[in-house]
Amino acid sequence: MKKNLLALGLALALTLSLTACGPKEAPEASTPPAETTPVTESQVPETEAPALEGTAINLGLLNGPTGMGAAKLLSDNDAGETVNQYTVTLGSDPANDILPKLNNGELDIAALPTNVAANLYNKTGKVQLLALNTLGVLHILENGDTVNSLADLSGKTLYAINQGTNTEYVLDYLLTQNGLDPDTDVDIQWKTSEEVTSLMASGEIDLCMLPVPAATTVLMQNSDVRDAIDLSDAWTESGATGTFTMGCVVVRTEFAQEHPEAVKAFLNEYEASINYIKDNPEEGAKLIEQYGIVPKAAIAQAAIPQANMIFVAGADMKSISSYYEVLFAADPQSIGGSIPDDGFYYIAE
Repeated sequence: MKKNLLALGLALALTLSLTACGPKEAPEASTPPAETTPVTESQVPETEAPALEGTAINLGLLNGPTGMGAAKLLSDNDAGETVNQYTVTLGSDPANDILPKLNNGELDIAALPTNVAANLYNKTGKVQLLALNTLGVLHILENGDTVNSLADLSGKTLYAINQGTNTEYVLDYLLTQNGLDPDTDVDIQWKTSEEVTSLMASGEIDLCMLPVPAATTVLMQNSDVRDAIDLSDAWTESGATGTFTMGCVVVRTEFAQEHPEAVKAFLNEYEASINYIKDNPEEGAKLIEQYGIVPKAAIAQAAIPQANMIFVAGADMKSISSYYEVLFAADPQSIGGSIPDDGFYYIAE
């Protein structure tokens, strides 16, 4: 009897053991816990790219066409919408308002006439060409109808501005190309922009050469004055090589080496600013007036189509070398005694 009970117990234990080790019935389907739910690509939260760290930049600008393209950049800067933080110096005379501050490090980036930029590089090596910003903006205006070509200036008195800059060297070159001696065939009277603008607008003189927007001001104030010659057209007609490029921006070489990302950000912001002014002349003109680059928005708006604003950076800037050859032939000292070498051009790696 005891043996039977023992056998029965062993059989029961074996049965329970096999039942425990056998397959279990699958549980009812349920939602996986949150931590095991597959995450699709669209559910991955976007990570914002880290904002670029801006740099304080002291920026020098000139009144007139070389400064006009920067007006939107100045507005964006005031609104806190630029990568860099710009402190602006606005002047009318590159020799007195810009060059000394570039030389002593008060300015980091600045607008200059292209011949002045080359001159400064050749003499000091402290700057590099950062971008070209302005083509030819010179016009010969006449109160009358006797001048239709540069050859017609023979024996006449021409009032002009900016002696010792691109203006003088281009005029001399083009007069020579048209068979005239600038020293003997034309009486060139050099005065300030304010003087020539006032004299021409009032009708006290009959012939002058002015850049935009000063030329625009005269045409708006005196309906008897006409635009007799666009020197950009005269440049092309003379067969001159290269592009007539009057304005640029330069960067101190030391600053560019220390802050390459800031320079890159400036170029992006500056290009966008130039494009905005060209594409939105009415709004752009208001900004140009607001920042004192041109006295009145109406004049700025009329001048924008004639201001020949451009943006050329990188290796494409080297196209200006042919223009420098023309200036060198006219007067080697106008660009510092030699054609600038490749070190003159700032080309980011």
